[in-house]
Order: sequence, then C-alpha cells, then structure tokens
Amino acid sequence: MRKYSPTSPGRRQAEIVDTSALSRTEPYKPLTVGRKRAVGRNAFGRITMRHRGGGVKRLFRLIDFRYDKRNVPAVVEAIEYDPNRTAWIALVRYADGERRYVLAPQGWKRGSRFLVSESASVEVGNRLPLEKIPVGASVFNVELIPGKGAKLIRSAGAGAQVLAVEGGYATLKLPSGEVRMVRSGNWATIGSLSNPERSFMTWGKAGRMRLRGIRPTVRASAMNPREHSYGGGEGRAPRGTRRPKTMWGKVTGGVKTRKKKRSDRFILQRRK
Repeated sequence: MRKYSPTSPGRRQAEIVDTSALSRTEPYKPLTVGRKRAVGRNAFGRITMRHRGGGVKRLFRLIDFRYDKRNVPAVVEAIEYDPNRTAWIALVRYADGERRYVLAPQGWKRGSRFLVSESASVEVGNRLPLEKIPVGASVFNVELIPGKGAKLIRSAGAGAQVLAVEGGYATLKLPSGEVRMVRSGNWATIGSLSNPERSFMTWGKAGRMRLRGIRPTVRASAMNPREHSYGGGEGRAPRGTRRPKTMWGKVTGGVKTRKKKRSDRFILQRRK
C-alpha cells in the first residue's frame, strides 16, 4: 500500500495500492474500444440505479473470457491497470502471434507463461477442466455453462477453493462462503486474482469518488416526510417503521430476494 504525505485533509487519509509493478505503456489499441456508459439508466433512459453518473472517460479493454485458443502456449507481455474492473489485466501474446487481454492472477509478471489445455500442468495461470485440477487448489474465471466463458470469480484478490470432484460435478467454496456444485467438465484458471489489497484502499475525499462516477447519497433520515418514510421529525428522530424499507416501501432487512431458481439444487451451502 502507498500512503501520501499529509499535505491536505484528503491526502492525510488517502491510502492506495502500490502500482509500481504495472507497465507504463499505453493500452494495446486493437483490443480497446470507446463505449458510452449507462450511468445507471436503462434502455429508455430512465434512472434504475441511483447515485451514478459523471466520472472520467474510460477506454474499454476487450477481455478474453472464453479462452478458446487451446494448446497454444502464451507469454505475458505486460501487466496493466484496467479502469473498468478491480483486478489487473495482462496483455499476452500466443505462439502464433495473436495478442489478447486476460485477467492477471497473483504472481504473474512480464515474461510469465501459461497454457490453456487439458494436459496443462497445475501451475498458476494455466487453464484446464475442473476434473483435472487437484482438490484444495485455488481457481478463478470459472465457467458455469460449457463454452460460455468465465462467469464466476473475476474480482480483485478472489479465488475459489476446490473441495471435491465426483459424480460429474466439482464442489467449490466461493469467496462469499457459498458452497456450490459446478460441472466437472467446465474450465477454470488456477490461482487467485491480482490486486488483493484493493479492499484496503482509503479514497480520502469525495472528489475521488466523483471521478469514479459515484454521486452523493443523501441519508433517508435527512429527507422530508414526503420523500422517505424515515424523513421528518424534530431533531434526530427514530426510524418510526417496523421494518427497514426503501423510499418506495420495499422491505430490505431479512427478506429473501432469491426465490425458486433452477440453480438452487447446485447450492449446497448459502453464503453468510
């Protein structure tokens, strides 16, 4: 972690991840594209997610989650920062000359090598089916549906543990604490993702959150009664309702939001 000199109140509190190991090169242009962000709006332009908007322009990097180039060795050319995700990304060059962006695991650096193959060795960064990965190993970029690409374990520092492989399914313990089954033929990458210290960052001031595209949030108790059920009252009034609710009256505390999904039978233990 990197701390700033306390030259101002914002700098005094700020603490960020040390990025000295990242490459200082420009993003690989053929794998970048400009994209207008939704800033919390749906296809009709209506706000469906509040407190989003503004922020610094971002160049979107095209990340390879399918890993469909198999049995072709690749070498890491650069480890880069990606403003669109929490983990760092790696620019890799395959033996046939093609370059792609992939999520970088911990331990990767320039010159590291990896292979996507059923016969690949059990080393950090290599990708193979879950049935080929030993029990106890840490994995990320896990497929849920064969051929659809990685869907699980894609954020900074995350990694799932392989608990068992039997009966055509692999049992994984996810970072949330949930234990679920995934088809043993699905592919996963060995290791855990880079930038594990990101959760310890202190942004320091509100202005840095605005640069990230996060707008201010007004406390419900500071609103008027017509705007929220928690609003109004003389001084700091109590909530006044039996259960915690949103400003539209939807109950938020202790209510199950996942109901009767087909994948429930694959979840052996719920997250805490």
